[in-house]
Amino acid sequence: MELLIVGGGLAAQRCIEVLRAAGDDRPVTVVCDESVRPYDRPPLSKEGLLGPVDTSFRPEGWHAHHGVELRLGVAASALDAARRIVTLADGERLRYDALLIATGARARALPGVPRAQVLRDRFDGERLREALLAGGPLAVVGAGLIGLEAAAAARALGVEVSVIEAAPRPLAGILGPRAGAWITALHRAEGVVLRTGVTVERDRGDALELADGTRVPAANVLAGIGVAPAAAWLAGSGLDPSGVAVDDAGRTGLPGVYAAGDVSGSGHWEAAARGGATVAGALLGRADRAPAPPSFWSDQHGVRLQCVGDPRGSAEHIAHGDLASRCFELDHHLDGRTTAVLLAGRPPSALRTARARLHTIETITRRAA
Repeated sequence: MELLIVGGGLAAQRCIEVLRAAGDDRPVTVVCDESVRPYDRPPLSKEGLLGPVDTSFRPEGWHAHHGVELRLGVAASALDAARRIVTLADGERLRYDALLIATGARARALPGVPRAQVLRDRFDGERLREALLAGGPLAVVGAGLIGLEAAAAARALGVEVSVIEAAPRPLAGILGPRAGAWITALHRAEGVVLRTGVTVERDRGDALELADGTRVPAANVLAGIGVAPAAAWLAGSGLDPSGVAVDDAGRTGLPGVYAAGDVSGSGHWEAAARGGATVAGALLGRADRAPAPPSFWSDQHGVRLQCVGDPRGSAEHIAHGDLASRCFELDHHLDGRTTAVLLAGRPPSALRTARARLHTIETITRRAA
């Protein structure tokens, strides 16, 4: 039973590792449009901007040693689910018994500013680091996780940084107003000029002109305005090229076809890791498990932020420390139960406790339902 994986990111790597750890020796082929062996992406917007780092998941030769063929530098162009064939951009056709779609996502371009860089792959990171080292102010459009992490890294290099966000606060789609206010204060204390509730009107070459008439110095521009699933190659396959829907085991609506990671809209690093492991479990015939609470983490100005659960729409309550410090826990309550915990600067034991609390609450809730 041959497994074909399209995409070389975290979901793909975790799927392979779980299979091999279970003693499964089926042939695995990984098709990846990048020319380098699979690597981790989170460091690209963190330490990767401060200097060269090797973010490869495993050492040279690991995949060959574990019976995994890497087909690098070539993209998939079409899926024929009826014949179980994936066609590559060079015309080659690969057959499969099981297929994992893990092509991730593409960074959205910034309209009207063609010179704006994005930060999605290793080569994007290298280009941005070179631009920052060359000097000149950086304008970051979008106060999401990648934009804020890149802003923090640029400040560590001594770069003048402005962050422009259309929403009224940073991370507005993820966190509540109290957490957003804390993040705003953190960045401003580190010298970042953070402008919220405003959009970019036009590019003036050495500056961005905002809708309110303000001009923001910008020798370099980074667009951090979100991503879209990298699934255009699935058009006509029976799967939605705007995002692949899956069940709790990562199964799509097509026989033998699974998906995990950003291509299925799962979001952050933790979700991609779990998604790949979940697909491996399904391939091994293991019983479906209830999905773990969503989570993400971020490093900004020397502070590690970790969030477990879904804080959206919840009321924020201080559970430890205070928002005037860089060490606190913020509980989120909705309909009489804790739905998420945001930790800043807290030890690993605090994260384990938060996970256990939410797991217990979710278990009780499911049983009551």
